[in-house]
Amino acid sequence: MTATLFDGITARRVETPRYAANVLERPAADPAAPTATVVFVHGNVSSALFYQPTMLALPADVRALAIDLRGFGDSETKPVDATRGLRDFADDVRAVLDALGLDAVHLIGWSMGGGVVLQVALDAPERVLSLTLESPVSPYGFGGTHGPDGARNDADGAGTGGGGANPDFVARLDAGDTTDEAQTSPRTVYRTAYVARPETQTPHEDLWVASMLTTKTGLDNYPGDAVGSDNWPGFAAGARGVLNTMAPQHLDLSGIVDLSVKPRILWIRGEKDAIVSDASFFDLNQLGALGVIPGWPGEGVAPVQPMVTQTRAVLERYAANGGEYREVVLPEAGHAPHLDEAEVFDRELATHLGF
Repeated sequence: MTATLFDGITARRVETPRYAANVLERPAADPAAPTATVVFVHGNVSSALFYQPTMLALPADVRALAIDLRGFGDSETKPVDATRGLRDFADDVRAVLDALGLDAVHLIGWSMGGGVVLQVALDAPERVLSLTLESPVSPYGFGGTHGPDGARNDADGAGTGGGGANPDFVARLDAGDTTDEAQTSPRTVYRTAYVARPETQTPHEDLWVASMLTTKTGLDNYPGDAVGSDNWPGFAAGARGVLNTMAPQHLDLSGIVDLSVKPRILWIRGEKDAIVSDASFFDLNQLGALGVIPGWPGEGVAPVQPMVTQTRAVLERYAANGGEYREVVLPEAGHAPHLDEAEVFDRELATHLGF
């Protein structure tokens, strides 16, 4: 992976009892005495490589780490038990912290990684100095719920999980496709869904696509399995693999409102996010409502998930129960505001972390 690393970033393999993790590091100017340690957790269909510019933008006296989750980047590929929600990933993050001898750290999670760091906070709040949620998955998962409190549409999570992945996109990931010849090419998905201003990322676009292509495919990894359903669109979430970790019957992170010790939270997102929004183009019910998927039974049966509204409702309860959060919306950013509006993102992050 050396050729894909920015100057100032190193990579190493960290052996843990759970998995062998690839970890990127931007060391502090004085490695023996960093003023703080900041740990980045990437999202779905990506890797730690995406966070290199943000790591380098941190103050020189800060140690920055970015962890490849299992089945992504250069980390070991191991099965993902979706019945545990995002806990396989969260437990892996904690195992890496243990292996590196780290106690409490600042955690930054992007997209699915936002859910992972929330799970770490739920299971081990003493390990978390602060949380930064970048374009995070809703606390109630991805798809299959409605209303600000995440009420489930169906008991079986119809229309969510592994069955919702586009099979051609999965095949192109598996084949290492770097072209832009189709809407389902990883490069096209990156340009249309990950960022709102792809032209600003041209020098690094090949690297971001290479990061996406590290995603390991299969029933135990991405996207996971599916089961049949009597509810529209005819399938429901299974018990294995990445997408099923975020099915509503497996994931509920709203318990953060009851933490006895509540770390400060920065919630930062892009106004032009096509993936996580109140009208996500990756929510099958939204695609049904738009007529992209035929046979949608209507808002009364298969409502669109208000992802942003749900996150805000949980964070408002978090604040009402003694916590503190700040929402920052970047108007020209998509799903990856740390790329689309890097200067503003870096400034807001530094403010949040107290640097």
